Amino acid sequence: MSESLSLSGYQARRGEIEIYFDRTAADAWAKLTSDAKVSGIRATVRAGRDAMRKTLLFWMPADLKGVRILDAGCGAGQLAIEAARRGADVVAVDVAGTLVNLARERAAQETFAGRIDFRTGDMLSAEHGVFDYVVAMDSLIHYDAADIVRVLGGLAPRTRSAILFTFAPKTAALSAMHAAGKLFPKSDRAPSIRPAAEAHLRRSVGEAPALNGWMAARTKKISSGFYTSQAMELRPQ
Repeated sequence: MSESLSLSGYQARRGEIEIYFDRTAADAWAKLTSDAKVSGIRATVRAGRDAMRKTLLFWMPADLKGVRILDAGCGAGQLAIEAARRGADVVAVDVAGTLVNLARERAAQETFAGRIDFRTGDMLSAEHGVFDYVVAMDSLIHYDAADIVRVLGGLAPRTRSAILFTFAPKTAALSAMHAAGKLFPKSDRAPSIRPAAEAHLRRSVGEAPALNGWMAARTKKISSGFYTSQAMELRPQ
């Protein structure tokens, strides 16, 4: 991890996220990411996440044979499994070991399980290697815009084709829910989501020295009840 990142709020937030997903909400997220019936708020979140995952996968080639992907914040492994099904070699990393173990168990049932290397740790570790694509679905939504840009700057030198990530768009509705702390039921509430304005992110990417030669390209917002997230693609210029 770079010195600039170590001086930011990245590590502190990373610790909060690890505790939440590794302990507090592990069972809830295992159910949410399964085929088990859910209702109410969780049903809208599941539908939104499914739509977002399809979007990010669509932004990569249909045939992923020979393509190396970093699933940065893999959670229960749904995106990693689908990418491997399409032929990719995937390194799937998450800070929450409980979810990584769950993802590994689910993938073990597939014939292509050998193409996924599940790891517990930091997405920014240079030990993961170099990739064609880095995908960070909803793993950066808990960070301030400045830290998001620093994370992207840390990933860029190890990415050949594109970084696909999501952020919480700064809309009136999402900001109001964020301020009220009502994005999730109290018992399941995650570390706070940090809304970011698209225009600000694009400008920050363009001004960041670590992202020199990169540009923010296409984007798509997914809204489904209590789920709102926006995908953005970063590509070399």
